[in-house]
Amino acid sequence: MSKELIENWATDSAGYQKNNQDFYKQLRKLKEKQLDQQFHQLDADTFAKMDCLDCANCCKTTSPIFYQHDIERVSKALKMKVPDFINTYLFKDEEGDYVLQSSPCPFLGYDNKCIVYKSRPTACREYPHTNRKRMRQILSKTFKNAEVCPAVFHILERMREVRC
Repeated sequence: MSKELIENWATDSAGYQKNNQDFYKQLRKLKEKQLDQQFHQLDADTFAKMDCLDCANCCKTTSPIFYQHDIERVSKALKMKVPDFINTYLFKDEEGDYVLQSSPCPFLGYDNKCIVYKSRPTACREYPHTNRKRMRQILSKTFKNAEVCPAVFHILERMREVRC
């Protein structure tokens, strides 16, 4: 089932945020608890069918933000000194956040497994953020993530089916 969810996603998700403004506005009108419950249920349903290792597009195309505790944890796992880790893998973006210098992620293995999985950054641990509380706060980001993650796309499309 996982591969089926991924197959048409890339084509169907192009411009998702821009092309779904009405749907976005409709979701914003839901009560916070109702929105969270719908996301959480669909997240559980989707990830029961889908294996992220079949895709790993997030690791191939985007970078998480590395907070100081992430930098320390990953550099320790790699047995590197923090300054060496930063110089080797990270740079500060226009917002002053540490992000990866390149993609795909240098910690992504040939089998789509993360070689620092137990020590991975917080943003990677929480991605794609569809099971968190107060989804309304990140709804815009969620629509943007539909272009990166087939699971998010599937969750939003299932939510659209329920709403329409």
